[in-house]
Amino acid sequence: MKAKKNAKHPKNVNEVTDASEINENEMEAEEVEDSEEEVEVLDPEAPATPDLEDVLAQAQDRHKRTLAEFDNFRKRTTKEMAARYDDGLRAAAEKLLPIVDNFQRAMNASENKEDNFYQGIALIARQLDNTLADIGIEPINDEPGTSFDHNIHHAVAHIEDDAYDQNVVVEVLQKGYKHRDKVLRPSMVKVAN
Repeated sequence: MKAKKNAKHPKNVNEVTDASEINENEMEAEEVEDSEEEVEVLDPEAPATPDLEDVLAQAQDRHKRTLAEFDNFRKRTTKEMAARYDDGLRAAAEKLLPIVDNFQRAMNASENKEDNFYQGIALIARQLDNTLADIGIEPINDEPGTSFDHNIHHAVAHIEDDAYDQNVVVEVLQKGYKHRDKVLRPSMVKVAN
């Protein structure tokens, strides 16, 4: 019955089978025509076309550039992190320097060096100095008699004294500190003219 519905009002069953045979023959003919079209088969042993070689070269170049950019990014990030660490360390040390100065003033003000209080203050001051040295904070060497350097000294007073040469540190009023190559605080000094 289904065959009758699909056929265009055939008069008998023989016409239905003939119509289905015709449809099958038409489909086979179309398949043969489709298969006759030329299909290009890639030979894996054949050399690549110049276009593929260019695409491959560009992809390799992009890959190399990406690797180089990532390596530069990694190195730059490492340097920035080290710089941030040093900057944070210097900022913290600058906050501690007034405490170091106060310990030094307390020790200088004490008349009795054998007193237990003085010994305790001296012990704490040494411990603080050692801690600063452990993290790389060093006092600037500015003994009296050294030549004045405007990069590490801050002249707060000038005196006329023939015993000293010109531009020589006569007295250190406040000790200066540095971390590696950067000066945290210049030394406050008196300079001879």
